[in-house]
Amino acid sequence: MSNAISGELANIPNGPVKPKRRLALRSFYRNRWFYIMMTPGLIYYLIFNYLPMGGLLIAFQDYNLMKGIWGSPWVGFDNFRVIFNSPDFYIILKNTLIISVYRVVFGMLTDVGLALILNEIRSQWFKRTVQTITYGPYFLSWVIVYGLVFSFLAPEAGLISTWFKDMGWGALNLLTDKEFFRPLLIATDIWKSTGYGAIIYLAALATINQELYEAAVVDGAGRWKQLYHITLPGIRDVFILLMILRMGHILDAGFDQVYIFLNARVFETGDIIDTWVFRRGLEQLDFSVAAATGLFKSLIGLILILTVNRIAKRMNGSGIW
Repeated sequence: MSNAISGELANIPNGPVKPKRRLALRSFYRNRWFYIMMTPGLIYYLIFNYLPMGGLLIAFQDYNLMKGIWGSPWVGFDNFRVIFNSPDFYIILKNTLIISVYRVVFGMLTDVGLALILNEIRSQWFKRTVQTITYGPYFLSWVIVYGLVFSFLAPEAGLISTWFKDMGWGALNLLTDKEFFRPLLIATDIWKSTGYGAIIYLAALATINQELYEAAVVDGAGRWKQLYHITLPGIRDVFILLMILRMGHILDAGFDQVYIFLNARVFETGDIIDTWVFRRGLEQLDFSVAAATGLFKSLIGLILILTVNRIAKRMNGSGIW
């Protein structure tokens, strides 16, 4: 391979464009092992992320499973009209946005808060213990988490529900209470994901120059002023980066969690786009409408990422690109 590259480089004539090609080939050959190591990841994204995008054609067809993509008739934007004219669409869109905004706001704030608390702990064994305890729930599936919640809040049988009834305070049906459904989602999401989310901010905190704190102490700054003038600016870029990435998934709202916790009595406040698509696409086999909804979500996510990234760069000069 070395001789072949060297021979090709030697045969390239001089000219206004050829030197650029020569430099590109030399750079490629010099970093060939990095490209080789990068190849499996590129193949993965090509197969599982880019090739499936061809299925977006279904969104503009009256898709028939037997005829396939190339045999199904084209209907243009009829599937999008079905979505936007559905009486349930604006209800599930509202629920999706509310739950997603709650997850972003409360999730990111608790991640930062836990990271700041752990960063202030000086006892290493206690810090590692707390971090391990808070990090553990991340590895539990939502099925297990719902089982734990059900064991505490199940009507007539849950530990807390039974205690509530024994105290003479009446029945407690939180799992079927539509007003309590969203707070339950956010509370369980915080319990499950905060420990994992704090790791990223702890890594960012570790990169802050400790001499800044020493200089602040010499100048008479207390812990709160150090937090405000050194710690928070030190993790600002990471916070903005994660916020931009989360904006791209603002219409997801956590399908796996919502689908497991959802029941008929909380549909009014808990039904989201993904659960509606699941019922429409897999239960009713209406793949075209499901694909059109997915395309709509992707376009909204792309617009939000571009918008938030542009705003972030104008405000403080930092963004994804």
